[in-house]
Amino acid sequence: MLSTDLLAFYRDICSRTLTVVDLETSGHKPPRSRAIEVSVLNASLKDGILNQETYLINPGVNLPPIITQITGITHEMLEDAPPPEEVWTKCLPLLEQGILTAHNISFDYPFIRSEYARLGIPFYRSRSEQFCTVKFARLMLSELPSRSLPNLVKHFKFPVGESHRAESDTMACWLLAEMLLKEIANEDDEAVLARIGQQLLSISDVTKIIGGSQKTARARLDAAGVEPYISQRTGIHLFRRADVERVYWQKHQLSLP
Repeated sequence: MLSTDLLAFYRDICSRTLTVVDLETSGHKPPRSRAIEVSVLNASLKDGILNQETYLINPGVNLPPIITQITGITHEMLEDAPPPEEVWTKCLPLLEQGILTAHNISFDYPFIRSEYARLGIPFYRSRSEQFCTVKFARLMLSELPSRSLPNLVKHFKFPVGESHRAESDTMACWLLAEMLLKEIANEDDEAVLARIGQQLLSISDVTKIIGGSQKTARARLDAAGVEPYISQRTGIHLFRRADVERVYWQKHQLSLP
């Protein structure tokens, strides 16, 4: 998407109710790995937090020690937890409303779909009904070295509990979304577009805007005199969105009859 498209999308999100969700899981990928904790929070800029529900889940699977180490969730905690069919049935009315929101929704959404598929319940939210706060943070907070949720909690001193627990992470995700959406809502288009233009993009993301191969995209950037920013952490070449879109519009204007 171009900056103007992103602005329109996020301005629309400002007026919508968000269904913020976070899962703790027994591993990285469904269906082999299962959800062991879920928290769902409904909120909007207009009304604030409407409700939040959190459940431990006992899916009857082995819990790797590394998961206990990260989350603090133990086998003993899950023994008396309700089974998946009970939890996901309760959560369905909440998850089907509003804009489905998560910090890295590409992780949580497949798990949610997998858990409902096990129950024979189709669950689908279109891209326009999904809101990823990782992508949003990368767009709005390009100057920060990390947009991981634990690091954002520390940076902004969000008053939440320990990271890597569903209730705390869902609340942190909402506080992040609320803070940044209020900035979108309260600034004029020019100011927001200037901020979006500062986003740093990988060459892979550049090709999604300019088109063509990575080699072709890089050649176009070089020809336009666009200097890369070299990440101190990874050494990867990154490019300002404003520069990339300038090259896109130059190409677009040349192709007009």
